[in-house]
Amino acid sequence: MTRVKRGYTARRRRTKIRLFASTFRGAHSRLTRTITQHKMRALVSSHRDRGRQKRNFRCLWITRINAVTRDIKVFYSYSRLIHNLYKGQLLLNRKILAQIAISNKNCLLHDFQKKSSTKGNYNYEVIYRND
Repeated sequence: MTRVKRGYTARRRRTKIRLFASTFRGAHSRLTRTITQHKMRALVSSHRDRGRQKRNFRCLWITRINAVTRDIKVFYSYSRLIHNLYKGQLLLNRKILAQIAISNKNCLLHDFQKKSSTKGNYNYEVIYRND
């Protein structure tokens, strides 16, 4: 019986996995079984932490906006600020609001209700405070 030479498919698969795990330390970058286990764990962690990163940044932006609104005493709380922005149909996301709050603390949006009889009309002005 003649000797059968195996194909290159398995070798290509293993080298592809090894390229992924080349930065891992110890057996995690050398042994094929350990590499596959570590790769699966790394991919699960990266998938999980992408959602976690979004959550953490949103929490950071909310904390920054709340700190500035309480410091300037425009709305006294973050929730009132967001409520008034939605009520006035001025839709800015929290990332932009946090950047405005950090870059220029003296400039913050403040709403004033018009004296007119129609409900829901709001006039937005930019208030500068020099304290």
